[in-house]
Amino acid sequence: MTILTSRRALIAGTALAVPFIRTAAAAEQTLEWVAGSLGGGWYTMAAGLATIIQEENPEIRIRVVPGGGLANATRINNGQSQIGWGIDAFAANAVKGEEPYTFVHDKLRSLGTGYSPTDHYLLRKADGGPTTMREILLQPGLKIGVPQRSSTDEMTLQRILKFIGSSPDAIRSGGGRYLNGSYADLTSAFVDGQVDYVYVALARPAAMLIEIAQGRRAGQLVAFPDDIRNHLSERYSYAQSDLPVGVYPALQTVPLKLTAMDSVVLVNSSIPDATVQAIAKTLIGAKGARMTAIHASMAAFDPKAAAAYTGVPLHPGAAAAFRAAGALA
Repeated sequence: MTILTSRRALIAGTALAVPFIRTAAAAEQTLEWVAGSLGGGWYTMAAGLATIIQEENPEIRIRVVPGGGLANATRINNGQSQIGWGIDAFAANAVKGEEPYTFVHDKLRSLGTGYSPTDHYLLRKADGGPTTMREILLQPGLKIGVPQRSSTDEMTLQRILKFIGSSPDAIRSGGGRYLNGSYADLTSAFVDGQVDYVYVALARPAAMLIEIAQGRRAGQLVAFPDDIRNHLSERYSYAQSDLPVGVYPALQTVPLKLTAMDSVVLVNSSIPDATVQAIAKTLIGAKGARMTAIHASMAAFDPKAAAAYTGVPLHPGAAAAFRAAGALA
């Protein structure tokens, strides 16, 4: 999820950190928002939202730090960060203590979901080789890049590999390469030929894919076969999406079926109700043009749909804000 970060967003993301103190919302406090990789969409969106929240609530300061979709839930549950991004299906796993988590995350609360729908993409080299997902992932000598192990992108690829009878270790032992890196690293690795395939989960439109499309090495996006899409949906509660022609003209010539997920705002249960209510009220009020200006994917945010998410309990402060806005009965 990579787009250019605005000056205001950078200021928000590098705010001076001070200890989080449980006080009344009227007293100034700093919250740490754990996002995604530097330069990625999650980081940019968190910084943009932090700016809006601080403008409307001068008593709240937000420091944005890098993170990853899998690790964020545990970091917030343990109080290392007080607020941050999560993925709807994975956050629900964390609350229940289900795979890939090893304990119940009982301090997780949410401000709902639907903030940024995220598509999963498999990008292949355009100059030869297999063209279907299963053939690509099972070929000997596969060279594929994927984000860091704390990411939902990488965990999802592992789940796909397991379903079709492979694994990262099997790829390596078969003479292939399984490269972990940031989105910027993966872009360079594909363009330079260090890998021939990339698996990522990014909000639409994905600047990383746009950059690759404009680069010197041609690539093509690969459709998800129905059995893999259905397995991810039925076993792990992923969503499904369709990518129409024209989103990435240089990377696709036909509509593509994809796997998808959505972003949820997670908070620690210890944050005062008044603070969370103020944050949620600001996010609800930013629906539409203000959110879309931060990232195009945020145009999908709908307070009623956000409040209907049941994977992680709503924080009482968030519930109050959604109720006041008429988005929750």
